[in-house]
Amino acid sequence: MKDEELDALLRERLPRYTAPAALRARVAQRHASRHDARRSRASNVGLALVVVAFVALVLLFGRRVGVDRDTQSPLVTEAVNDHMRVLYAERPLEIESGGIHQVKPWFEGRVDFAPIVPFDGDADFPLQGGSVAYYIDRKAAAFVYKRSLHVITLLVFPSRGLPWASDRVTAESRGFHAIVWRAGDLGYALVSDVAMGELESLERKLKPTR
Repeated sequence: MKDEELDALLRERLPRYTAPAALRARVAQRHASRHDARRSRASNVGLALVVVAFVALVLLFGRRVGVDRDTQSPLVTEAVNDHMRVLYAERPLEIESGGIHQVKPWFEGRVDFAPIVPFDGDADFPLQGGSVAYYIDRKAAAFVYKRSLHVITLLVFPSRGLPWASDRVTAESRGFHAIVWRAGDLGYALVSDVAMGELESLERKLKPTR
């Protein structure tokens, strides 16, 4: 006789008994307890995932708020935009440097103000030249310096009528460092991907001496 035939015969011939009510109740209770435990563990895991996701969003949002706070000034945003135009222009220099005394006179008649830039460039920050730029709603004089292989843009523009929150702003935006300040009737903006400390060194050289 085959095993399958034996199994069928046993199922047919052996008597069947109904389990006592108490036993069935205990089995049902144990099954329900296991189900509740699995559901509780799943709920705990789900809650933990929600908490982790919430914390990640808070951290990410906090970082984005910090970035937005640094770049909320339109003065910084425009300075970085102008620097990027210099970086990607086919002809970033309209006048190549033969020294500041050659570059500054070139702006006469091209901008409606006299840019004051007392720094002629040196071995650390050689002056490359300049071009006419637009800063927000006005013309600006753009001077281009170098620091090793890094390009540094200096923008000089009339300061009147711009939304100055303070006389000097430093910020990091889109991978660039920016320093924007005003001195009398003129505003200045320095932008580059060099370290902020190096940009501040150039700033000190650029500030007019009295």
